[in-house]
Amino acid sequence: MTGVLPDEDEIRDALRNVDDPEVGMNIVDLGLVYGIDVDGGGVRIDITMTTAACPMADMICEQARSATEAVVPHELPVEVRLVWDPPWTPDRMSGFAREHFGWSL
Repeated sequence: MTGVLPDEDEIRDALRNVDDPEVGMNIVDLGLVYGIDVDGGGVRIDITMTTAACPMADMICEQARSATEAVVPHELPVEVRLVWDPPWTPDRMSGFAREHFGWSL
């Protein structure tokens, strides 16, 4: 390994550059990022979509992979997994996102 491993916060910051184009908000604030695991074997990210019928899922996963690859050592593999459990709900959104959309919980 020639590069320094990023921590979870650095990966999350990179993922803030990935927007769900249907709602115009990044996937972190939308609460679509379920988990980030970083170790010497690679980076694994679990994300979901707001609905299983999301036509942008493949594009969002690929953008998440690209955004992450930009902040990790080039030899470190990045895996982005699309998960459905637990199902996404608006309570996963950040306060910023809920305020932006006028939702309160």
